[in-house]
Amino acid sequence: MRKLILGAAMSVLLSTAAHAETVGVSMALFDDNFLTVLRNGMQDYAKTLDGVTLQVEDAQNDVAKQQSQIQNFIAAGVDAIIVNPVDTDATVAMSKIAADAGIPLVYVNREPVNVNELPDKQSFVASEEIVAGTLEAKEVCRLLGGKGKAVVMMGELSNQGARMRTKAVHDVVATDECKGIEIVEEQTANWQRTQGADLVTNWLSSGLEFNAVIANNDEMAIGAVQALKAAGKDMKDYVVAGVDATQDALAAMEAGDLDVTVFQNAAGQGKGALDAALKIAKGEAVEKKVYIPFELVTPENLKDYQSKN
Repeated sequence: MRKLILGAAMSVLLSTAAHAETVGVSMALFDDNFLTVLRNGMQDYAKTLDGVTLQVEDAQNDVAKQQSQIQNFIAAGVDAIIVNPVDTDATVAMSKIAADAGIPLVYVNREPVNVNELPDKQSFVASEEIVAGTLEAKEVCRLLGGKGKAVVMMGELSNQGARMRTKAVHDVVATDECKGIEIVEEQTANWQRTQGADLVTNWLSSGLEFNAVIANNDEMAIGAVQALKAAGKDMKDYVVAGVDATQDALAAMEAGDLDVTVFQNAAGQGKGALDAALKIAKGEAVEKKVYIPFELVTPENLKDYQSKN
């Protein structure tokens, strides 16, 4: 009887070990509000899955460091890798490293430059950036009545998301309904609140006239709000828009300072990326591109949005 019990116990242990999976995760930057929500969502979801362990690393916005992390994951024998790329133009090399090792690789949030030529066992999970920029810009256009002067704050220029969101703004402004809006200045603030504040401060100091700020993300939009208020500007005279619907952004909207944001489901992207990585590791089929929907958030629908989320 004792042998039978021991045998059963050993069988359970072996079964558990056989299903245990380790996923290496390389995040572009820990010190980023949106990416923190994404990372936390992924880790919280992993805790609900039996036998799944995440090894999460901070690339600290360093491409070489991120490639080294991928190589280290492979050397450690992980079952799959998830990458939030520092530079979306550097993903060809990352894909090759993982493909050569036969390790599943899933990009999350930031679209890799080689998204249409991903090797086998690789996928991309995010939200469609052109949609975010379009929703944001159309709402700004509506609030301005199709006329005004706007400044555009871009994320890191090496990032596909920044490029696509900015393209969407230009596409919307080129439409008949919005062609009365003039983009008077456009610069990068690298997704950062402080840089966003400094950029708007410089524009104001130079005498630049504008009545709308269209930012690629909420952090830069919040920086713009801080700069405008510090300069004694009446926020009623400005339309300020961002993307992500972070908690700080929603608080700014409640305060009457932020007019537009677009909910990008960070936790949903993290969950989707982990699901995709685990499926590929098990030999299951996964779409090459998995998109999580965006949702426009304005003061008018803020309470409904908060009640749902």
